Amino acid sequence: MTVLILGGTSEAAALARSCADAGIEDVLVSLAGRTARPLPLPYPTRVGGFGGAAALAEFLRETAITALVDATHPFAARISANAQHAAGAAGIPALALHRPEWPREPGDDWVEVDTVSDAVAALGETPRRVFLTVGRLELPAFAAAPQHAYLVRTIEPVGDALPVPKLDVIEARGPFTAEDEAATMVNNGIDVVVTKHSGGTATYGKIAAARELGLPVIMVRRPPPSGMTATSDLDEAVAFVRTHAGTSTKRGV
Repeated sequence: MTVLILGGTSEAAALARSCADAGIEDVLVSLAGRTARPLPLPYPTRVGGFGGAAALAEFLRETAITALVDATHPFAARISANAQHAAGAAGIPALALHRPEWPREPGDDWVEVDTVSDAVAALGETPRRVFLTVGRLELPAFAAAPQHAYLVRTIEPVGDALPVPKLDVIEARGPFTAEDEAATMVNNGIDVVVTKHSGGTATYGKIAAARELGLPVIMVRRPPPSGMTATSDLDEAVAFVRTHAGTSTKRGV
């Protein structure tokens, strides 16, 4: 009775640790491999993609997976869609663990757009100092607007992903406090923040800091959900895993 957690997010790591603390056994975690130094987890972990929905369904059957939890990033729409189709094809229950979206508070100055390309256009022609936190894979789109000066923060090295004349890079992993984010913005003369509506608490500090400083935020909306049964409650996700995986009496559970 093995449950597969599709991970790569802080929510997936929290779910894995909570399940281990609860004495739940027979869990397998799968990471896409986009982060070179993932945080250690208490369960066996595979790294790499599956090759599409059909291949994932075959993996589920061959590995005798009894349930699946999609705890991937809210913008990993293709992975989530593949997970939904694969679970259905394999005839196993599935649950999506979604971090809640950020609430829009009084004082927030958001320009909401549908795509990263729309975010590039929303920056306008006038040069601005941009705090860019959209992930390394989305950086090449901003090469179309080289007049801006970019402060980029990523977990992985940026390399040559954003070939523009004015580029500063911060390599760091959250969480980030609002105080630290405000200091980063002030010290770097930031005019505008560009980010995805990822939600959750780990990177909310930049949203609170921008509100405090009166800075606009260009916010890329989330893609539509896959349609899989979803929750943002960690305890509910742990209960789902417990129902479909083994537990250890050695841990007093």
